[in-house]
Amino acid sequence: MKLIVGLGNPGKEYENTRHNIGFMVIDNYLKNEKFKTKFNGMYLKKVINNEEVIFLKPLSYMNLSGEVVKKYVNYFKINLSDLLIISDDLDMPCFKIKLKYKGSSGGHNGLKNIIQNINTEEFKRLKIGISNNLNIDTKSYVLSKFNQEELEKLHKKFEITNNIINDFINLDFEKVMSKYNESR
Repeated sequence: MKLIVGLGNPGKEYENTRHNIGFMVIDNYLKNEKFKTKFNGMYLKKVINNEEVIFLKPLSYMNLSGEVVKKYVNYFKINLSDLLIISDDLDMPCFKIKLKYKGSSGGHNGLKNIIQNINTEEFKRLKIGISNNLNIDTKSYVLSKFNQEELEKLHKKFEITNNIINDFINLDFEKVMSKYNESR
């Protein structure tokens, strides 16, 4: 069973903000499917290519995402090698996509909280760049909404993120990383 987590903040006021890119990727992949609520998270369990997959959007706010992720990992008995976290990355160019097998939080508080709660840095990540090119403070920037031009660029990346999710479900992660990290 796979667990794919899109990080973000709950509530209308955070829709289409840079920090909610994980929610946006999950929502685009699942289109209009209906989520259930459990353990302070919205989730959907599906079978894709004979593999059970749980999609999760924590409702705890970004900085406490790890508490929700830990509950899902434990309840559904997820092997950490089957966990993928989708997040924004302030240090990467806008909309650049990068896959990582493990690593530190890189200053991302949601990732930091996940690392603290599951006691390891060894989980897979799909990171999407949101580079702060406006020279405003970090909190204001990550909570700012994408403008229309940025949203259009992001929506063009969704085909790639959808393919990455499909490949994560079906392929060895080393193959997925080499396929997408080298070409982007």
